[in-house]
Amino acid sequence: MGIADDAVEIRAQGWRTLAALHGLIETSLERALQAGHDLSVVEYTVLDALSRQDGWHMRMSQLARAAALSGSATTRLVTRLEQRGLLTRILCADDRRGIYTELTPAGSELLAQTRPTHDRVLTDALGQAAATPELAPLVDALHRLPATR
Repeated sequence: MGIADDAVEIRAQGWRTLAALHGLIETSLERALQAGHDLSVVEYTVLDALSRQDGWHMRMSQLARAAALSGSATTRLVTRLEQRGLLTRILCADDRRGIYTELTPAGSELLAQTRPTHDRVLTDALGQAAATPELAPLVDALHRLPATR
């Protein structure tokens, strides 16, 4: 195995470690959010992304990127959340083809109720990962990232 092969294997191992950490966190969050709030991780991600916007709305394409979903999956998800009264769609006044998605008061309230569970479970999952030798360096790197809004 040459140097180039070693580099590929190092990157592949890093990717597998990242995937393992993501799986651990996502599984923990999914279980807690579903059990305590009848909300999936991706639904939480959408509500959270909308809450962080000035004016509290986003174009559907922006929301798809924020939730790491395809356009069609985002449309189906937004429809479900809209039916639950957690968000609403608004036609863009400047571009009739554009659709904004906005958090409703009920969506804001559910997010506020859910956020402490999310934060606690995330902290617990990262603590569990930090105690796992293979995941500990990645958790340490995450803690060193600068905070952003």
